[in-house]
Amino acid sequence: MSKIKTARVTPEHSLDVLSQLEVAHMARSSHSSMHEAFRQCALAVLNTGEETDNTHEILKAYEDFSIEVIQQERGIKLEIHNAPGNAFVDGEMIKGIKEHLFSVLRDLIYIHNELQEVRKMDFTTSEGITNGVFHILRNAGLFSTANDVNLVVCWGGHSINEVEYQYTKKVGYAMGLRGLDICTGCGPGAMKGPMKGATIAHAKQRIDGRYIGISEPGIIAAESPNPIVNKLIIMPDIEKRLEAFVRSGHGIVVFPGGAGTAEEILYILGILMDPANAELSFPLVFTGPASAQEYFKQINEFIGLTLGEKAQGLYTIIIDDPDAVAIHMQAGMRKVQAFRRTTQDAYYFNWVLKVPEDFQQPFRPTHANMQQLDLHKNQEPHLLAANLRKAFSGIVDGNVKEHGIKAVAAKGPYEIHGEKSILDPLEALLRSFVAQKRMKIPTQEYVPCYRIVN
Repeated sequence: MSKIKTARVTPEHSLDVLSQLEVAHMARSSHSSMHEAFRQCALAVLNTGEETDNTHEILKAYEDFSIEVIQQERGIKLEIHNAPGNAFVDGEMIKGIKEHLFSVLRDLIYIHNELQEVRKMDFTTSEGITNGVFHILRNAGLFSTANDVNLVVCWGGHSINEVEYQYTKKVGYAMGLRGLDICTGCGPGAMKGPMKGATIAHAKQRIDGRYIGISEPGIIAAESPNPIVNKLIIMPDIEKRLEAFVRSGHGIVVFPGGAGTAEEILYILGILMDPANAELSFPLVFTGPASAQEYFKQINEFIGLTLGEKAQGLYTIIIDDPDAVAIHMQAGMRKVQAFRRTTQDAYYFNWVLKVPEDFQQPFRPTHANMQQLDLHKNQEPHLLAANLRKAFSGIVDGNVKEHGIKAVAAKGPYEIHGEKSILDPLEALLRSFVAQKRMKIPTQEYVPCYRIVN
């Protein structure tokens, strides 16, 4: 494990034109309560390419890593000590990594200073949260006034096998040939594959493609941004990250994955099942190679047993046919564009979409909160989906996030209680994830961070 003892870097694109007041504010913020979040996110960016998804291990390996904002007349510099050596070539930081590094600083500073301190953005209400998501994405330069309806969000696991990874590249290639851009969680596996395939297709079609990665401080260390991402955006938490996906994207393709992918599936299904979104046009496809047919059969069965047939009717399963996926999504884009035109909604941000507040308020996985989840069928299906999402969010927390890893080590596995008709399918699905090595990058035997109490 090589380290670069000392380096100073300046921004090239993000934060390259700043007032003296902004520079001073950034320098002060680097010593505030948000500094540790910035340090962890920066380390994740610099650690791109390392095969590990254990946040605690990464932070322990680089305990001596430090990063500070240095104020100067022409703007800012970052002074870095003991950084991962793979972020540098001949002593110079790789340009793409440098862009990502300053994107992290841009977003964290904007959220902490501009939204929370200056604007006093109200993140306690549904409207305030949506407006906050909009402002963060706009500040990051995501929006375009062009009438492009072509952004496909791709979800799937960071720990997938080689056959599945190659398939994600083929789907990305097929979509890229049809002029579709890619947005993912920015990490490896099913988040990198579609981007990699699309880059070749876009090059052939002479398209200046967008490869958008959206992350959040708690997960980025486990899913470091892949080098293809050319627009990295950091949201404050997982709930705002998920809302950013569905507000900015025009459709979703889901590849095989583990607990995190199940969380994402339950999030979008819960939203689409809300009666307020009954008329919404939003293409949703589950896809994988022939070897993933059993995986999606299990996912489909789990959704049917817990949320019902209505939920199963909200998505299309396409197995081993990249072109069919791309054609389906391209046709869906035309329907989305027509719907946005009819409703006078923006093409770049889905204001008409209703995201229930239960999907927006941050869920903090603790042993008490996990034990008290309402996993019963005596509620509307979209609300049950919200609670099931929280269960998977807690499992992700215990698998890869520093907070969860420490909590489980100290107090034992999270306990999940509920109705037998829900817990039985949940336990069966989780067992299949473990058997297929989908919970974590399979460097060692997986030890569950949860316990189903039936």
